[in-house]
Amino acid sequence: MKKLNKTERIKELIEILNKASNAYYNEDREIMSDREYDALYDELVSLEAETGTILASSPTQNVGYTVIDSLNKVTHESRMLSLDKTKEIPALASFLGDKEGLLSWKLDGLTIVLTYREGRLDRAVTRGNGTVGEDITHNAKTFKNIPLAIDFKGTLVLRGEAVIKYKDFEAINEKLPPEEKYKNPRNLCSGTVRQLNSKICAERNVNCIIFTLVSAEGKDFETKTEGIKFLKARGFEFVEYKKVTAQTVEEAVSEFEKNIEKAPFASDGLVLTFNDVKYGESLGSTAKFPKHSIAFKWADELAKTTLKDIIWNTSRTGLINPIALFEPVELEGTTVERASLHNLSIVENLRLGIGDEITVYKANMIIPQIAENLTKSGTAEPPAHCPVCGFETEVVSLKDGKALKCPNPNCRAQIVESLSHFCSRDAFNIEGMSDETIKKFVDKGFIETYPDIFTLSKYEAEITSMEGFGEKSFSNLIKAIDKSKNIRLANMIFALGIENIGLSNAGLLCQKYDNDIEKIKAADFDDLKETNGFGEVIAASITKYFASPENISLLNRLLGFITIIKEETDSLPKIFEGLSFVITGDVYHYKNRKEVQKEIEARGGKVTGSVSSKTAYLINNDINSNSSKNKKARSLNIPVISEEDFIEMLKKDI
Repeated sequence: MKKLNKTERIKELIEILNKASNAYYNEDREIMSDREYDALYDELVSLEAETGTILASSPTQNVGYTVIDSLNKVTHESRMLSLDKTKEIPALASFLGDKEGLLSWKLDGLTIVLTYREGRLDRAVTRGNGTVGEDITHNAKTFKNIPLAIDFKGTLVLRGEAVIKYKDFEAINEKLPPEEKYKNPRNLCSGTVRQLNSKICAERNVNCIIFTLVSAEGKDFETKTEGIKFLKARGFEFVEYKKVTAQTVEEAVSEFEKNIEKAPFASDGLVLTFNDVKYGESLGSTAKFPKHSIAFKWADELAKTTLKDIIWNTSRTGLINPIALFEPVELEGTTVERASLHNLSIVENLRLGIGDEITVYKANMIIPQIAENLTKSGTAEPPAHCPVCGFETEVVSLKDGKALKCPNPNCRAQIVESLSHFCSRDAFNIEGMSDETIKKFVDKGFIETYPDIFTLSKYEAEITSMEGFGEKSFSNLIKAIDKSKNIRLANMIFALGIENIGLSNAGLLCQKYDNDIEKIKAADFDDLKETNGFGEVIAASITKYFASPENISLLNRLLGFITIIKEETDSLPKIFEGLSFVITGDVYHYKNRKEVQKEIEARGGKVTGSVSSKTAYLINNDINSNSSKNKKARSLNIPVISEEDFIEMLKKDI
């Protein structure tokens, strides 16, 4: 087995320790003993001190989250030009001549300029228009793979691509309704990196892959590979590359192409640059392009086919989304017969009509798209009425074009989707209320709004006579509905389907307003936006929802059927409000450390996995041990207390 160098070992330790922490704190299971964890943690601390490299994802860090009011504009020190492009491999060989080059992925994300000063990440700025970008430093500090600290004290300027892995993109999109889904990882990443609340960025697992070392104060690298080696030794992840010459570049392009579907990140081609730094710089630039590099764009495999139909699907929020159906064609080794058209603007711009001859391709060799309409009949007309409820449609403006919408709040499609969400596991968790069952009840008129679910018992005769139902299935359904009536307030808030309010945010809302629904209904926008993790967008969603008389009427009706569970923890004094604890070592009075964590959180505190300047107390029954956590706590003058000390704290205010 290859021996890891120090920075590689740091990355390995971070992955192991974060996996162990997640299992312990989020999954209530242990995959290693405290002794094993502490030994690996100590090794990580030692390596970070030795190398000066500290990654943002390291468990030794507690970056915290930042909410800002706006993104500041920043002028780049040197203008960022685009690259000249080609789709011809011979052009790459001609570009190189007799020089050596580096061929790498052209990642499809958002370009970021990182600046380090005095060994710390000082600023991160988006490319913007090449001259002026936006300061996203608060978000960059949550990127999963960049160092927050390095052992190089001079000014270091890098360019990288912020990207989100396909698996994370798919996981995020799965949780979104159709009209809110992102078209591709790049759009998701672009929106994520520019969020005002860094908590959102942290949750979406953004990576920044470096592709250029712009400058390193006091360093004069002769080749790009020397600079890459310098960066890798400090923990940076550099884009995958191959050394090439005019004779080998075609083979290298072919190797990259074979790995497109295996790559974790989206790419839209390759980049070829000269390895000789001074030679590349000596070439200068045109008004548009630098001459030291060139982009290679994949020659998309196009296929002609015939448009058979356009399906218009109504979603939960009323947006009606078009999907193109065409005669099946083979693209990149798979059969393709449909492609999303995303919105009304795309249908109009392509001038589509049934029977048109179109060309289709896979964007980035993965996502089916219509490239061109060869006949441009323009005969396709958006439906004048919602395909589900028949209500007259209207055209609305979105950030990426026009869309068709059903304005009928009682549209069956919207009702079914909303009711399905209401009955889902993290909401009321009503077993037996499947989408098909909900559709049948809506069609029969048994349910129009969510409070109607709790009056289904009056339809016993009608339901038991329906196909697929009987007395037993009806009885089980009513039992499930009755069981759901006792519910935590956070789950009930989540069930309402308030925009931007998932279960986690619902919990924060309940915590802020003492689990009191009346206080939540009357919540003030200015007060809400100050809530840690919220900001203006979420605050606006909440106030807008509760400002609606119709929503309040439905909610009040619902409250007449249910009982909000008053958890034992609700009445406990919040003596740890604003305090952060770290727990380490064996516990004797509690079953495990998870039980201690529950005691802390029930009283308003929080538990983190590592000691930092924000830690209030370290709980360790071996107060005098020389573990890394004890050492760090002592160095920061943080009290180290035993389990008995903690229990005494529970008996009185602090």
